[in-house]
Amino acid sequence: MSLDSGKGNKSEAVSLDAAQSALVSVDVVAGSTSVALQPTLRLLPVVLAGGAGTRLWPMSREQYPKQLIGVIGEDSLLQATMRRLAGFPAPWEVMREPIVVCGEEHRFLTADQMQACGVEVRMIVEPERRDTAPALTLAAAAACAECGDAIIVAMPADHAITDVTAFQYAISEAANHAQRGAIATLGVPPTHVDTAFGYIRLGKPLQGDGNVREIASFVEKPAPELAAQYVDTGDYWWNSGIFVVRATVWLYTLQRLQPDMHDACVAAYASGKRDGAFYRPQRDCFKASPSDSIDYAVMERLGTDAALAPGVVVPLDAGWSDLGSWDAVWDALDKDDDGNVARGRVVFENATSNYAHSEGRLVACVGVNNVVVVETDDAVLVADRSHVKDVKGLVAKIKAQQAPEANLHRKVRRPWGYYDSIDHGGRFQVKRIVVNCGAQLSLQLHHHRAEHWVVVSGTALVTRGDEHFMLTENESTYIPIGVRHRLENPGKLPLEIIEVQSGAYLGEDDIVRFDDTYGRV
Repeated sequence: MSLDSGKGNKSEAVSLDAAQSALVSVDVVAGSTSVALQPTLRLLPVVLAGGAGTRLWPMSREQYPKQLIGVIGEDSLLQATMRRLAGFPAPWEVMREPIVVCGEEHRFLTADQMQACGVEVRMIVEPERRDTAPALTLAAAAACAECGDAIIVAMPADHAITDVTAFQYAISEAANHAQRGAIATLGVPPTHVDTAFGYIRLGKPLQGDGNVREIASFVEKPAPELAAQYVDTGDYWWNSGIFVVRATVWLYTLQRLQPDMHDACVAAYASGKRDGAFYRPQRDCFKASPSDSIDYAVMERLGTDAALAPGVVVPLDAGWSDLGSWDAVWDALDKDDDGNVARGRVVFENATSNYAHSEGRLVACVGVNNVVVVETDDAVLVADRSHVKDVKGLVAKIKAQQAPEANLHRKVRRPWGYYDSIDHGGRFQVKRIVVNCGAQLSLQLHHHRAEHWVVVSGTALVTRGDEHFMLTENESTYIPIGVRHRLENPGKLPLEIIEVQSGAYLGEDDIVRFDDTYGRV
């Protein structure tokens, strides 16, 4: 397929990848711009997993965002996203090892969850957050370098889909158009007035396919009255944030519309390096990229350049939700006869249309209506369902108070296992630490605290200064201030210890690392 501009009279050649790994080049010769597309039936899922999800606080937090938690089921949203990519109907072939783009702070948790659900992925770690357009560009550069071009199916990691068959059918339809050079997105026909979503204004139906429409424009989250008008006209669909496009077409389009972003991201990928299971784009190159979304950077501007691929929107009627608030979670789950949703240890009495979630303690709701209650180890949220959009502002206030509950759960996961801060006071803190089989903490020291370790179960290999010794159940040791130390689990069972910290300062930033298996600084 050719995308012809019909403009200009000079001849030049533009490489799509400064990394010398491009499989397609863009030539402007005698006034004609063309992208040569070879037939492909390969779909490359690209899951964008770099969000924070503060609207679902207190379950979702900066260091453990909503895509990593089981908001509506046993699987996390990320795991559910991966599972719905299996078994696409012929003739489409889903490529092995889909790409996951995530942030530095979530890379180990993301890798652990992929391993837990038996999915092998290629992980690209963003050096810094730059929104979805640069993230997709890194993935497109990887696709050209490693996959010989492919049709990218880019989707957020934190959405819910109830009808997987309908979802796969919509992706297949979008891929048909992407195969021929279009940039396709999925639009959700609205079922009610909702101001939490962006909207797509529909253009003309495509010839031969009345369900697929041209994209007239994108509309940001509207006011209630305007949203009602959109739904009444039938000319607007919700913007799902799912895009289907060939990797080479995306790079070419971005190069024309956002050359600074294109050059920065492609250079970052080309200059990057592999770090175990992770691919790390070069930090300084990536920081030079503007921060922008796929919608703003590209989709809204497709009609401004005749040389660019057309934008099309395919209907998605598959029980889609972006789970952007607790009210959306309530809406997505089955309810009892009174419209209540209960997760965990919850009891309702004379209550209607409530959402209650317990992570441990009993939550009892009596005589309340349209309320959200979410209980965790260290925080409880109580909100009117009509005001759940204000949770984001609430989290900003908590963060401004420098309260740890904005960023961390009491139970903090690490690449070697986790720790749970079970008690603390002015000059002490007690943690329950669990180290996975064969894992080890970094070789480190603390300037302001000493530590006492008691083994509850398992076997510990302890480094303390120049000493190396083993501890088993009911044995203990003491780590003085300023002494290098390391904790390892050489056994075949998890190691559990109780750590008692004492000192003038007990913050997590009082760690000096000398050696770390996981590359942390």
